[in-house]
Amino acid sequence: MIRFFDFIFSLLGIVLLSPFIIIIYLLIIIESKGSGFYIQQRVGLNGIEFKLYKFRSMALGSDKKGLITVGGNDARITQIGLFIRKFKIDELPQLFNVLIGDMSLVGPRPEVRKYVDLYTEEQRRVLDVKPGVTDYASIEYADENKILGEALDPDKMYIQEIIPAKIELNIKYIENKSLKEYFKIIFLTFYKIVSNKNK
Repeated sequence: MIRFFDFIFSLLGIVLLSPFIIIIYLLIIIESKGSGFYIQQRVGLNGIEFKLYKFRSMALGSDKKGLITVGGNDARITQIGLFIRKFKIDELPQLFNVLIGDMSLVGPRPEVRKYVDLYTEEQRRVLDVKPGVTDYASIEYADENKILGEALDPDKMYIQEIIPAKIELNIKYIENKSLKEYFKIIFLTFYKIVSNKNK
């Protein structure tokens, strides 16, 4: 049933937001050289890698300088990038990932292989479900980039503190996975985005 809602919501989202998606894409390529989309290999269900789509929020080639983003302190982020990150607009292209079945609207955020390889056996439980666009961890750590920007060693903090805390929240969803939780997380995500808008 969740897959049914994933398909319907992602299809409706793509159709209704297509003019907005085109505008954001054009703004990105006008401001900085390169494609308006950023494609990255992430680890999904059963540890299988897939191509995750996002709007590009950094200068071309920025990922070669590190995978951790440190919010407003990160010089690699473009001006339009700062805006789309604040309101999570950079995640919109993942509606295509949901439509084709690589992801669900709700589920653990997919990680890159570098960090998945550090998971304990217990933490690897997050790979037993389809990754999602949002989850409890995404809501709780909506300001993750800001937190990392204030850390002396962002990569170390991400590995030792943030990943374990986020996976603990992921497990909460996995152990209570249901349509009720699915819609609850979608509602809380929209509420969080609107709340950030008013800050």
